[in-house]
This record gives sequence, C-alpha cells and structure tokens, in this order.
Amino acid sequence: MADRAALEDLVRVQGERVRGLKQQKASAEQIEEEVAKLLKLKAQLGPDEGKPKFVLKTPKETLTGKYGEDSKLIYDLKDQGGELLSLRYDLTVPFARYLAMNKLTNIKRYHIAKDFDIAGQFDPMLPDAECLKIMCEILSSLQIGDFLVKVNDRRILDGMFAICGVPDSKFRTICSSVDKLDKVSWEEVKNEMVGEKGLAPEVADRIGDYVQQHGGVSLVEQLLQDPKLSQNKQALEGLGDLKLLFEYLTLFGIADKISFDLSLARGLDYYTGVIYEAVLLQPPARAGEEPLGVGSVAAGGRYDGLVGMFDPKGRKVPCVGLSIGVERIFSIVEQRLEALEEKVRTTETQVLVASAQKKLLEERLKLVSELWDAGIKAELLYKKNPKLLNQLQYCEETGIPLVAIIGDQELKDGVIKLRSVASREEVDVRREDLVEEIKRRTSQPLCIC
Repeated sequence: MADRAALEDLVRVQGERVRGLKQQKASAEQIEEEVAKLLKLKAQLGPDEGKPKFVLKTPKETLTGKYGEDSKLIYDLKDQGGELLSLRYDLTVPFARYLAMNKLTNIKRYHIAKDFDIAGQFDPMLPDAECLKIMCEILSSLQIGDFLVKVNDRRILDGMFAICGVPDSKFRTICSSVDKLDKVSWEEVKNEMVGEKGLAPEVADRIGDYVQQHGGVSLVEQLLQDPKLSQNKQALEGLGDLKLLFEYLTLFGIADKISFDLSLARGLDYYTGVIYEAVLLQPPARAGEEPLGVGSVAAGGRYDGLVGMFDPKGRKVPCVGLSIGVERIFSIVEQRLEALEEKVRTTETQVLVASAQKKLLEERLKLVSELWDAGIKAELLYKKNPKLLNQLQYCEETGIPLVAIIGDQELKDGVIKLRSVASREEVDVRREDLVEEIKRRTSQPLCIC
C-alpha cells in the first residue's frame, strides 16, 4: 500500500507539471513528452487506473495546426482549473493523439453512431474499401434517400496543383477554394482564387479543366494516360490506388454508388491520401438532367501522418476512417416526417398492454410479463385504473404501433384485442397466438424516409 501511495504522489506531481507547462505555453514537444511520462506512471498503478483510456480533455494545442482554413470551427473554452481547452466537431485528431500516447499501432475503433476508424499497416486500399462499404451500408439502412459517395485523393490534387503551376505555399488554401465547388459555381471559385488568394488567372483556368471532371474507373484510366498528370509521381500513386480501390468496391457491390470527383478536396489539412464524402441526391427537375446533391451526410479519408505529429519520436501509424453526419441526418428525417405529418417515434416499445375496464391491473401485469419473457418490447402505464382513451393517446404521442387490450369479455373468451394505432383496426387474437402475431406485425424494418 505504501508503494502505491508513493506512486500516486508521483502521478499527482507529474500531473501538476503537465498543467504548469500548458499554462506557461511550453512547446508542444515538451508537453507531449511530459504527458507520455504521466501515462507511464499511471500504467504502473495497475489495471484499474492504468489501463488505456480515451482522454476526454482536448488541450487547444492538440487541435491547432491540423485543420487548415477549417480551424475557425474550433471552439475555445476553459475547464474549472483555468486550463485552455477546445471543442471540435470531429474526433479524428483526439483519436490520433490517443494512439500516439498509448503506442498503439493496430486498432479498429467504432464511436457509437458517429465515427469508424482503422489504424495499422495493411495492404493498399483494403481498409479504405471497407470504410466505404460501411458508409454505404449505414446510409442505405437509414433509408433517407438516394445518395452518392464522391471520392478523390489528396495526392492527385497536389499533383494537379503542381502541374497547373500553383506555388507550393498556396496548395492548401487553393485546395480549400476547390472544395467549395459543390456549393458555388466554378466562376465564383475562380474569382476567389484569383481575387482573394492571388493565383494567376491562367493557372486557375488550368485547374478548372481538371476539377470539373467526374466519373468512374474510366476517368481514372483516362487520367493515367494524361500527358502531364501521369508524369507527376504523387498523382500517379494516387491514381494507381484509386484504380485498385474501384476493383475492391466492385467486389463489394457498391461501385455504382461511387463517383471519382476531382473537385472533392476536403479542406482538412491532415488528409494524406484517399478522401470521400457522401451527399444525398434530389431528383432532377427535368428529364435527362443529373440528380443534384443536397448536402453532405458522411465523409472521411486517409490520414497517415497525424499520429506521428503526437508521437515524441515521430512514429507514424497509417489510419483511415469515416464520420457520419448524425445531426444533419436527424434534421433531414425530422423534416420529412413533418412534411408527411407523421410523428417522430420516441420509443422502441412494440406494444402497450392496456385495459378497457377497472380492476384489471393484475391481468395487465401477467400479460406484460408473458410478453417480456417472449422477447417482446412491451410496457404498461403505471396506474391501477387508467382510462382507455389516455392509454391510446399515450401510444399516439410516443409512436407505439400496437395496443394489446384486456377486458372482461376478452378474459372470458381467452383472447386479446390487438389494435393498430395507425389504422385503429382491432382484431381478436387468441392469447397463445399473441406473441407470434406481434412479431409478425412488427417484423418489417422501420422506414424513416
């Protein structure tokens, strides 16, 4: 116990040293070195306190310099001790820091409802293809409408900028301008490049010849034969990997959902290879027109250099991942339900056990217990003698689709009255058949489109 107490004192002292360095605005390298020492001390405390865990605090210096022009999306705040922290809408940078601090080289991470990442050294494009497969599966299962996943590669973009004559110092800022092509016209993007960012008009025109192209693997093959782009090493590597990626996507059965789009740039600085973004499509206004994108609902890419930025020795861990735009998807679903004048279902309950007369609490409890034992998601109102109308209104308000109604006559006949809340249709079901009937009626997947 004495040894543990001494170790806890060392952890406390080292923690104070780390906080002091942050307050003094010491160099990132010095802070990361002391943080690594702190984690090593914590690991010696044993499994309860030393096991690797995600760090919830995100110091500001962890995020700065990783997002390029998107740094404006970082929100500053201070904790109760006055330490300067930051909030940012993605978890990629904190995840990379976690890998570096815990010296992890292989991991699959799924963050509930939002992010998925694969870290480790693997053969080219296999993890990337899996990420795109997962993205398509998620968006298809949500049934929020037709979608298209745009893909590109940062190496192709950088190679394209180089052969077009963009100065190295302007690569990232021009990349940010190109990324706006899904929202504004090429002329507006060109005006920003030339007027605001000082790019020569002829260079912007050469970029325009490339970034307005999109297609499938045939476009990849076409660019592999491009007399200028094929002479750039970075672009050639990116195109080779994209060709391989399309082979895997075809095997996964999702190639028809993917478009190679040279305007996709993803403004975040940490991307190093393949990048992708899913957009919902709205039907064309007139026959013969292409569907229009109505907003990004998922995105991601490869970030092979990010972990090394946090490792004291600069050790790199290749990573690729995706993020789902949960808030935007919720907004889309709510808008569509409002347009259809449907209520948002707020519970997973399949059936409410209700009574039509008083003094039937015992019978309701018996039936709800039978349904629970059979794996049915059932509930009842916590009142001895609730009014039937109140029970039916509760189902309408919460979106419970079925009501199992018990009455004196039903008990005599050995049946349960099963009511559909949506249609208000009622049928008598023999008690022994009730579970199967509920399962049959609720087996169809919920459509939120």
